[in-house]
Amino acid sequence: MKNIKLSLIKFTLSYLVYTAILGLVAYFLPLALPGVKLLVSKFWVLFIFLAGITFIAYILADLGIKRNPEAGIMAIMGSIALKMLFSMAFVLIYSQNTKEKGLVLVLNFFSLYLLFSFFEIYSLLRNLRHQNK
Repeated sequence: MKNIKLSLIKFTLSYLVYTAILGLVAYFLPLALPGVKLLVSKFWVLFIFLAGITFIAYILADLGIKRNPEAGIMAIMGSIALKMLFSMAFVLIYSQNTKEKGLVLVLNFFSLYLLFSFFEIYSLLRNLRHQNK
């Protein structure tokens, strides 16, 4: 399969499909296991926040790569660091304003964070690899 550089439109479309698939899995998972508490009460707030911050981080990293291709890895690392800081601040505020502080919150947050980060990093490295050729 030929590596094709992802434009912002192609990334957005593939990201929306990926987000929809994750959303469907999150929606149907509690229905499949009705007796188990799998999601925090405000799961969709967490989901939308992480989806949005990942999209913003991708755009920032992509702009950094296009502006200075030699410093592409630094742009990726910077966007990941910003995403991590904003995500930790969100979890702190979320845990302070709700009574949920258990394992379910930790598992929900890190599973979503890692799944969205995987897609973001894969897409960015795909663009970076294509620029280095």
